[in-house]
Amino acid sequence: MPDSRRLTAVDALRGLAMVIMALDHTRDFLSADAMTFSPEDLTRTTPAIFLTRWVTHLCAPVFAATAGLGIGLRLARGERAGAVARQLVTRGLWLIAIEVVVMRLAMNFTFASQYPVFLIILWALGWSMIAMAALVHLPRSVIGAIGLAIVLLHNLADGVRPEQFGALAWLWTLLHQPGVFRGGGLLFIAGYPVLPWVGVMAVGVWAAGIYAWPADRRRRVLLATGLGAIVTFVALRLLNGYGNPVPWAPQSSVAMTLVAFLNTAKYPPSLMFVLMTLGPAALLLAWFDGRAFGARHPFVVFGRVPFAYYVVHFWLLHVVAAALLLWRYGSAAWAWVPHPLPSMGGAREMFPADLGYSLPWVYIAWIAIVVALYPAARWLAEVKARRRDWWLGYL
Repeated sequence: MPDSRRLTAVDALRGLAMVIMALDHTRDFLSADAMTFSPEDLTRTTPAIFLTRWVTHLCAPVFAATAGLGIGLRLARGERAGAVARQLVTRGLWLIAIEVVVMRLAMNFTFASQYPVFLIILWALGWSMIAMAALVHLPRSVIGAIGLAIVLLHNLADGVRPEQFGALAWLWTLLHQPGVFRGGGLLFIAGYPVLPWVGVMAVGVWAAGIYAWPADRRRRVLLATGLGAIVTFVALRLLNGYGNPVPWAPQSSVAMTLVAFLNTAKYPPSLMFVLMTLGPAALLLAWFDGRAFGARHPFVVFGRVPFAYYVVHFWLLHVVAAALLLWRYGSAAWAWVPHPLPSMGGAREMFPADLGYSLPWVYIAWIAIVVALYPAARWLAEVKARRRDWWLGYL
């Protein structure tokens, strides 16, 4: 088996996802369109706006699947399941705490109870890791079977509504049906119901077995898996049946019909969404597997410090957005800075009508943010490569 602590192709895939993710969040913080409507709103979006959002759908499934790969590789190289489980629990709780405290402040710039607490990607990854802590005691094939069953079958529960559970409605919201609930005087928005992400991570644990194979065989299997997932997605989507809660329908133009076809459910990730994203991800991983990435390649660097990159880039984007408010509107902007932007749940009427920038400026800002983050990310990646301090595993 290759050195499973440092599989460069996996790092590069995760790093590519980190770079693309920054585009989505740059759009959230800076795009004028993001301040007024969702890019998936077919009555208002355009192909350019939708595709800017759609390409970033790759990110969350890659994060969950590569986290599972990492777990599977640790088990494959002989680490005891009990030790792996303990670290998964502490790591998962750490991610959950960062989500509800640090990322809440990064998103809102305030802890005021009038604004919701978003339970999104770190929340889902944290609870998925805790679920993996229970599953790692099972054979890897059983973990894979459980993961595949969740991914393939969870859409059967699309018709189950939280209110059917009475006082436990919040639990179903956290597990499968996105929605809102109140607790401790706060409004929580469960954007990433946990159950399907547990399935994706479990599939990643199972898929780690391919790294015991010869490279040629591994690449062929990745290629076949990726193509098979894409073909299956297209076939299921054309049938317009099982695998996504909302069917697609022809639109006013060919371009918008394609948008409707690709507009699959991320919250929670439907079977079609997973096929649509992890299929191309498998193709990318097969391609990266045969390339020689240097340790300083941006994808490798960002892929080796994903958590730190995620937290810092979010804070940086909000600081940039606040600075642009002050530059554009002067001292009046101080009334808006300590509040979330409309794209983050803030009141649209509180902000200027011309808030935000056009899509080309969003792309320019995205590139600038990624370039600005590279030196610090490279420094941290090199520190983590040199040292084995336990706390570095939490950065």
